[in-house]
Amino acid sequence: MSQHSNACCSIAPKASPKYDIKGEFIEVNGLKTYKTGPASAKKAILIVYDIFGFSPQSLQGADLLAYSNKSEEYQVYIPDFLLGQYADHTWFPPDTPEKGAAMGAFFQGPANPVTTVGKVPGVVEAIKAESCGVLGAWGIVGKCWGGKIVSFSCGESSPFKAAAEVHPSMIDPSDAAGIKVPIAILASGDESVDDVQGFVNALTVPKYSETFADQVHGWMAARGDLENERSKAEYERGYATLLKFFAEHL
Repeated sequence: MSQHSNACCSIAPKASPKYDIKGEFIEVNGLKTYKTGPASAKKAILIVYDIFGFSPQSLQGADLLAYSNKSEEYQVYIPDFLLGQYADHTWFPPDTPEKGAAMGAFFQGPANPVTTVGKVPGVVEAIKAESCGVLGAWGIVGKCWGGKIVSFSCGESSPFKAAAEVHPSMIDPSDAAGIKVPIAILASGDESVDDVQGFVNALTVPKYSETFADQVHGWMAARGDLENERSKAEYERGYATLLKFFAEHL
């Protein structure tokens, strides 16, 4: 399996102002799940968060996807795939043997991508059943570590019609051939240019790729500095870019 990006494993999450969520927490297939979006929506987006879990930045991002495009309504879901076992900010940077060992155990344990990928179909099927089939078209967004989950969840039998990876970690050009749905890649200035370009070039499906060169890895998730005017603007532009992509492909 490809390695985590240096940025993924060296930058601590950013403290964020308190955010008042628009949705609610429910249980889906045994997982605590954030649900947001209008009840009238006929389409859904599943978000695979980063390794810091339900950060205020990620919850706000879900609300932006759910409510910002009045002509394309979405119900948005963020399942707690890590079961409350999130990365500890004290591990960053992993500059001691103890921190490195804790990080390694985390990625071999609760954050093992293969384990998480296996949970995705059951979550989607449970939500479809609960909605009585109303939510017919599904998209998926993966952030950082979640990008790898997206790569492994969009093959021939995927329940998703479109996908996006945001500041993806462990990006591997060899994964691209297995992706069978349109996909957007939004990279930060911290990801390897060669890895991102190699991945994008290897895709055989409709695609959109953009690098937000002055943004850090995680700017649309737990590392987003929403008190910084430029960072907040690019955070919002990132979600607007996803909405445009999903409007075209979902």
